[in-house]
Amino acid sequence: MLPRVLALVALGILHLPWSSTQGCLSKQQVANTIRQMQKLLSSHEAAQLQNMRNLKKQLTLLQGNIQKQVAKRNESCTLLPAPLNGRRLGKKTLVGHDAHFLCDPGFLLEGSETRTCLDNGTWSGQQPFCKNINDCTSNPCANGGTCVDGTHRYSCLCPSGWSGATCQAPVYSYWVTLSNSSFSRQPRCAENVLGSRQCSCDTGFQMRAGGICQDVDECQLFQSSRLTRICLHECVNLPGSYRCTCPAGYRLQADKSTCSDVDECAENQHNCSRGQMCINVFGGFRCLQPECPKPQLNTSYVKTSAAQCERSPCPMDSKACQRAANSISFHYLPLQSNRTVPRVLFKMSTSRFVGDSLRFAILGGNSQGMLAVQRADRQTGELMLTRPAVGPTVLEAELEMSEFARKVPLGKHIFKVTVFVSQYEF
Repeated sequence: MLPRVLALVALGILHLPWSSTQGCLSKQQVANTIRQMQKLLSSHEAAQLQNMRNLKKQLTLLQGNIQKQVAKRNESCTLLPAPLNGRRLGKKTLVGHDAHFLCDPGFLLEGSETRTCLDNGTWSGQQPFCKNINDCTSNPCANGGTCVDGTHRYSCLCPSGWSGATCQAPVYSYWVTLSNSSFSRQPRCAENVLGSRQCSCDTGFQMRAGGICQDVDECQLFQSSRLTRICLHECVNLPGSYRCTCPAGYRLQADKSTCSDVDECAENQHNCSRGQMCINVFGGFRCLQPECPKPQLNTSYVKTSAAQCERSPCPMDSKACQRAANSISFHYLPLQSNRTVPRVLFKMSTSRFVGDSLRFAILGGNSQGMLAVQRADRQTGELMLTRPAVGPTVLEAELEMSEFARKVPLGKHIFKVTVFVSQYEF
């Protein structure tokens, strides 16, 4: 800009009128021209400074807006899920805001009732879950009655000679056969066109001697045999019917007879603390935090993930470190009791195969001959269950996969495998 201004001023000088007597500019004309140049330069300099100030101001505002947006993102937490069979109150996730949790009727809240969004973007407390309230825990049925837990309520199956909501009232002998409200009742009778009386029983009852409808015990008839059993787990006889139940950690399926495992880890129904892994097993869960081996013989490991340890670089002269495993990984497997064999439980291989052969072996554990290693192909080994495992029990095996090039060892990996065998076969 400045050279252009000077050029224009120079052109202006060239066009100034000449003195008629001397043929050159007068001193007054030269002075006037210089003053005009100074004024022009001063005005352009002021305009440039103002433009620079405006640009600097805009850059400062832009930087402040970016910092505010970054700070705003950092001042919030992720939205917490509502527990199964419960609700979450409060949708704001900014720092300082609270989230409250409630359970549906018939369920009890386990964990933190209120959690607060902290400055570091995490929530205080533990993720809560809603636990079903077993109404039979207090043993409400008297006189040897059997308590059947229901949804938000319970019912008592009374033995012979007792009746009432909690089997608290004795039934006198002269009306036991006619008014037992649990497992015997009066038949439905009507007179036909011939004038004779015909009686029938409701579904689930059968006529017995004396004209009384007695409950059919489906559990006793069918549950004792594997070929005819009507419930996968346990059967509870009810007046005119029956009910299948599942053990803790399982959920009754829509068919009302089979049970499926509840994944407490996926449904946030666990109490594992920060830093622990939630491992779902059949009928429950485990909170685990595997640790790397302690440093020894110039060999140390660093944790690269929740279930993986990598060996630190070895000193040049440390053969013990160079012979140690390059990495150690931890694996946890759920297994039902008494499964058929042989069965593949775990596979091991490598994605960075640079040698010409791999060898697989079991270094230790407590499998007591139930586990073995076999080669599936050139780059894959398999951990096999060779004998049925009856639970509940825990099987452990330490596996080694070694890589060789022309019989020279290149490295090895350790797999620490833990198998949690459940109590049940489903």
